Amino acid sequence: MSAGLHVDQRTDVLAVIDVQPTFMPGGELPVPDGDAIVPVINRLLCDRFRHACATQDWHPPGHASFASSHAGRRPYDTIPMPHGDQILWPDHAVQGSANAELHPDLDSRRCQLVLRKGWRPELDSYSAFFENDGTTSTGLGGWLTDRGARRLFLAGLAADYCVAWSAEGAVRAGFDTFVIEDATRAISMARPDGRTSDVLARERLLGLGVTFLRSADLG
Repeated sequence: MSAGLHVDQRTDVLAVIDVQPTFMPGGELPVPDGDAIVPVINRLLCDRFRHACATQDWHPPGHASFASSHAGRRPYDTIPMPHGDQILWPDHAVQGSANAELHPDLDSRRCQLVLRKGWRPELDSYSAFFENDGTTSTGLGGWLTDRGARRLFLAGLAADYCVAWSAEGAVRAGFDTFVIEDATRAISMARPDGRTSDVLARERLLGLGVTFLRSADLG
């Protein structure tokens, strides 16, 4: 993507995905260098986008995605669930905890909606649009449509999980979808074939027509 993509202040929306201390260095499920995206996102919120929304992972204690909820299992094990395979995570983004709040340095004044996801005890929610069963809607698509949104630009954590799944959901919901690469960071988990989760996510999204760009490309 060449520099100078014009942001339409009427119909473009920035989606800030899970910018929470729980995913930052020192948090329960840290994304390497995750805190480095906060200043980039703040510049986008202040200088580029009039319309924005944010999501929070918001898990009850004992959530089904926590390794601690399954005897004999460890974080990053994978188990079958009714909706498909589930990676088991360290306890994170626990409702009411300080680390589950939006990052205190995030300038969220332009976030017209803060959507909490993953609050169902039995069902995880990577995507901002659909729970992990692939059918239960979070309501974000309707909110965006009602406000006349046409293009969705995604930033946040993690690039290879909640940002990637949110991008897939945005495509499915009919939005032109962009990922702002310097406003995201990835977990980069190794997969059985030797490739990492961020490489696989990028390939998947490119195949769906998602555009990758950097914040400097936006004018």
